[in-house]
Amino acid sequence: MHSSQDFSQFRILIVDDVPLNRVLVEKMLGNFNFNVHQCENGLECMKEFYYQKPDLVLLDILMPLMDGFEVIEAVRENPAWKDVKIIVLSALNSNEDIVKAYNLGADDFITKPIVMDKLLNTVAKHLHLPIDNVSK
Repeated sequence: MHSSQDFSQFRILIVDDVPLNRVLVEKMLGNFNFNVHQCENGLECMKEFYYQKPDLVLLDILMPLMDGFEVIEAVRENPAWKDVKIIVLSALNSNEDIVKAYNLGADDFITKPIVMDKLLNTVAKHLHLPIDNVSK
C-alpha cells in the first residue's frame, strides 16, 4: 500500500467471536488509521453503540449470545442508528442467509475468507471515502 491515510474520524466496529478474524480485519484496515474497536459478540457490539455510535460495523453472523442477524435487527429498530453502515463478514454464503441479512437491513455482505481489496473497497464505498483502488 501507499503512504498511510488518516480516516480516524470514522469509528469502525469489528464484531467476530474469533479473535484471529478480528485481528486480521483490523490489520487490513491498518493503513487508513480508522478509529477501530473490536467486539467478540453481538451483546458487546450493542453496548458499544450506546457508548459511542460507530460509523460502520463489520459484522460476523455466527456468534454466541447474540448473533449477527439479531444485531442487524436491533440496530435497525433504533432510528438514531439508521445511518450506521453494516457490512456482514460471514462464512455463511447461502442465498437464504445473504437475502436475510439484506432484508434485516445490512448494507453489504462479504463472504469469508475475506479478500483485502474487496473489504477496503467496500468500506470506502459505504463511508463515501475519496479512495480509488484503496489497496494500491
